[in-house]
Amino acid sequence: MIRFSLIATMSIFARITTGLAGTHNGLPPDDEIRKILAERVGENEKDVGIVVGVIEPQGQRIISFGHRDAADSRPLDGDTVFEIGSVTKAFTALLLADMVAKNEVTLDNPASKYLPVDIKLPKRNGRAITLIDLATHTSGLPFMPEDAPPLNDPEAGKYSVADLKRYLAGYTLKRDIGAEWEYSNIGYWILGEALASRGQDSFENLMRTRVVGPLKMANTDFQLSPRMKANLATGHDAALQPAPSVSNLGVYSIMPAAGSLYSTVNDLSRLLSVAMNYHESRLKRAMEISLHTRRPIAAGKEQALGWIIAENGDDRVIFHEGGTYGFASSIACDPKKHVGVVVLSNQIGDVNDIARHLLRPAFPLAPTTTRHKEIKIDPALLDKYQGRYEAKGEGIFAIVREGDFLTIEFPADWGLPKLRIHPESQQDFFAAELPLRVTFKVDNNDHVGGILIYPPRGQKAVPANKLASPSR
Repeated sequence: MIRFSLIATMSIFARITTGLAGTHNGLPPDDEIRKILAERVGENEKDVGIVVGVIEPQGQRIISFGHRDAADSRPLDGDTVFEIGSVTKAFTALLLADMVAKNEVTLDNPASKYLPVDIKLPKRNGRAITLIDLATHTSGLPFMPEDAPPLNDPEAGKYSVADLKRYLAGYTLKRDIGAEWEYSNIGYWILGEALASRGQDSFENLMRTRVVGPLKMANTDFQLSPRMKANLATGHDAALQPAPSVSNLGVYSIMPAAGSLYSTVNDLSRLLSVAMNYHESRLKRAMEISLHTRRPIAAGKEQALGWIIAENGDDRVIFHEGGTYGFASSIACDPKKHVGVVVLSNQIGDVNDIARHLLRPAFPLAPTTTRHKEIKIDPALLDKYQGRYEAKGEGIFAIVREGDFLTIEFPADWGLPKLRIHPESQQDFFAAELPLRVTFKVDNNDHVGGILIYPPRGQKAVPANKLASPSR
């Protein structure tokens, strides 16, 4: 099944083996990188942009194209602040590894040993979820709680930590612990809670004192300092409208360990520098533990603590990507050649392919993103399009008319909220909050037979057939 949590990662896996072949020793020059960014941003350079940081033996380079917002003409640079989404997990895992290095926790111990007593975790076949299960996405826990209200529901902001704890207490694992990789934000929230309890401090403070501080990251935090706020890029959705902050997104806002950090290209370059042994750091041992503790995902791919590692023989790429509803991020490195790349954008979308392509030219770039424009269509089409659509191996997608617009609801395993979709042609619709599109398939007899769902991050379309309406 396709899950939103897997979308970027699995699309990378589909191409990474090719990308690992035919490597080169040097990274592209600035002009070549800027051309890639210009093509990606396109005509939207006054509204959004991308910053790339390159780390190599010769030093660090910063290349950017575009701006922070139409109302802010300042160019993006190495100190521009972005939401980094799930790249936060690499930091969370480094904090875990630091506690392992200092003998404060043991990876194979049940997470319940360190958790507050009011967080109850499910078991399966007598086995408890351990810290390594959480950190390698093999706990069997889902991506997000299924009882959380949709993102655009007025009740979404009311979902609390207490609600999440109740959900966990009643959850039944659907697969054996440690048996299968499934990306889980819930798992990293639990991991953060365990580390906070063991460290006798808030997770955020532990991150500041034990990871961000030692790495000398002046512009990385869960909250914006005055200086960070002044340098913050405006996040944009797929329609180039300002996007909500991750700190205000209901259930996402209560999971800081899973994806709530702000950072910059310069700061993230420091993290990669430690991963590539460019300089001594008191977190060197923790980084070694992070990268060498692994569980398999698929052939040639392994999940380390926080990082994903793709290998082809002795060739290796270490990476993590992230995304929020207004930002996209990717960090990647080749430890053998000591080169790394950070890519940050202030529009929701995909920049993972850019990072991989710079490290491995054979890794293909995704098609250029265009600005979606909503049009008006005959309201009768809304009635024609609504219904239930089934995709083999995925489940049921529900298209519902709500007043003058359509919404789409996804199978639970996709981990996506209900979204409003906007028409850009008579049959093509887009979501503003995510780079997701829906095309309705209409035959010569004007009959709607199905839909094509284009998931975020450039995957192939998923076909779904329209189910007959139930008899009344």
